[in-house]
Amino acid sequence: MTIRLDGKQTAANIKANLAERVTRLKARGIEPGLGTLLVGQDAGSVKYVAGKHADCAEIGVHSIRHELPADAGFDDIAAVVREMNEDPACTGYIVQLPLPKGVDENAIIDLIDPAKDADGMHPYNLGELVLHVRGDITTPLPCTPRGVIELLGAYDIDLNGKDVCVLGRGITIGRTIGLMLTRRAVNATVTLCHTGTRDVADHMRRADVIVAAMGSAGFVKPDMIKDGAILLDVGVSRVFDEEAGRWRVRGDVDKACYDKAYAYSPNPGGVGPMTRAMLLANVVEMAERQLGR
Repeated sequence: MTIRLDGKQTAANIKANLAERVTRLKARGIEPGLGTLLVGQDAGSVKYVAGKHADCAEIGVHSIRHELPADAGFDDIAAVVREMNEDPACTGYIVQLPLPKGVDENAIIDLIDPAKDADGMHPYNLGELVLHVRGDITTPLPCTPRGVIELLGAYDIDLNGKDVCVLGRGITIGRTIGLMLTRRAVNATVTLCHTGTRDVADHMRRADVIVAAMGSAGFVKPDMIKDGAILLDVGVSRVFDEEAGRWRVRGDVDKACYDKAYAYSPNPGGVGPMTRAMLLANVVEMAERQLGR
């Protein structure tokens, strides 16, 4: 029987554990705080940031909101980043992307204090991930790749020796998940496919695990996967449903693949909730590290 990797329930279990850890931290005089910087009013970004603050309220983490108008320039955004770097109430924070056209996003990310990088995407933290093939990592980890690994772990799916095909080379997961999957603790073999890859379907058919992060609705078809494959559906597209007369979120994996798979993550309801849970985990872990200073 195919296993449905329920990201909502798994994330709920993680948040329950985090809530207990937050209570213990507060008892020792440390209150974790998550900061967000939202520039403009992009509907998707507004909703995503609101969800993060709702998650904070659920587990007892303090919320720190910063908002700037859509015409904010580099200096305005940089000033808020520096403010959060210096704010002792802000344990960790994120700058919601995308930023307005003309603003160098990488330059803004470079300004983030790596110790407060709740997304785990600062160059320093990515460099630490590259260097630490073995043992524990004490720097924040990228949320979406970590969410994928935690979701599989919740269902006792061992990736040791598995061939993993990653579709898409975006920084959020495509370029970073290979760093985590090839660590000794996971020990998988990773192939990264992108627009320059010849015969992507051939790579997919040979893979034990497919991580689809292209943003191409229904790209992964049943004839592209082998029997018993594990499917992680990360890509998000908005597709108009003619029958319902409204837009719907669709993932990269065609639902017709499910019967052929050993396990799959639904989209929505799979990796998305796990990404949000890992953001909270990063912030709580940052606060816990303060105890060791």
